[in-house]
Amino acid sequence: MNWISNVVRPKIRNFLNRRETPENLWIKCPETGQLVFYKDVEANQFVIPGSNYHMRMSATARLKSIFDNETWFDIAVPVAPVDPLKFRDERRYSDRLKDARSKTGTTDAIKLGYGKLDGLPVVVGVQDFDFMGGSLGMAAGEAVVKGLETAVEKGTPFIVFAASGGARMQEGILSLMQLPRTTVAVQMLREAGKPYIVVLTNPTTGGVTASYGMLGDVHIAEPGALIGFAGPRVIEQTIREKLPEGFQRAEYLQEHGMVDLVVPRHELRATLSNICRLLTKEPAAPPSPPQAIDTLPQGDELAVPASP
Repeated sequence: MNWISNVVRPKIRNFLNRRETPENLWIKCPETGQLVFYKDVEANQFVIPGSNYHMRMSATARLKSIFDNETWFDIAVPVAPVDPLKFRDERRYSDRLKDARSKTGTTDAIKLGYGKLDGLPVVVGVQDFDFMGGSLGMAAGEAVVKGLETAVEKGTPFIVFAASGGARMQEGILSLMQLPRTTVAVQMLREAGKPYIVVLTNPTTGGVTASYGMLGDVHIAEPGALIGFAGPRVIEQTIREKLPEGFQRAEYLQEHGMVDLVVPRHELRATLSNICRLLTKEPAAPPSPPQAIDTLPQGDELAVPASP
């Protein structure tokens, strides 16, 4: 006990013990400026009610929204060298990695899961933009390759949710080497005759669109997603012309044949299920509850959502 608890009056003590308001209690819509209660946005799959603006989702939240019963196996990814170039700008690259891992709770920009989608086994990879802009480095490249190899091994479709600003500059040429590596892995899945479905989320740019991001059998985009290689401002400065309205957005790309479908997030799970069953020639999903998923090779763990 201290002098505050012994001497200070109850009203003042309650004031001192008062909890501060969480920073993320409210979310401001980037389009309309509307303030929305965080829990309402979370319950709406991070889509702003009213404006229908699609916010970014964390890797774990995305996996929960796809797999049956919000349950899946985490797929272990081979360990990649950390800071091989000993890179440093304003801060050490190793320090930036520690901060990103602490912020997102993941080891790198891509998280893999194996589970069932309406009873159909699938492997899913999710790129988290909150992890250093979803940049593609050696660890992320290893994750994409591992996800494709697992899909070949299990004989399942592979679905990847892309969100990236491009290659990771702190890894230099080692980052750019992931472009051909992931391309070869995609070809392995194609030779195995299994579907490869890409979901392009906001934003998907740079080296990801120059490799596995645009090699899918089917390309789906979320509404309003920015998709391209270089950003619109860079292109305008290069060609010295004003770009068309909505250039590089999902709807524009669909009109010009770069994207097959633009699907709202609430319809995405059903759309993916239908496409996977169509491409694998599986019958429609049965009405009964999904069966337990098969076990994975040693080293993989079952991920169950935490209780509220």
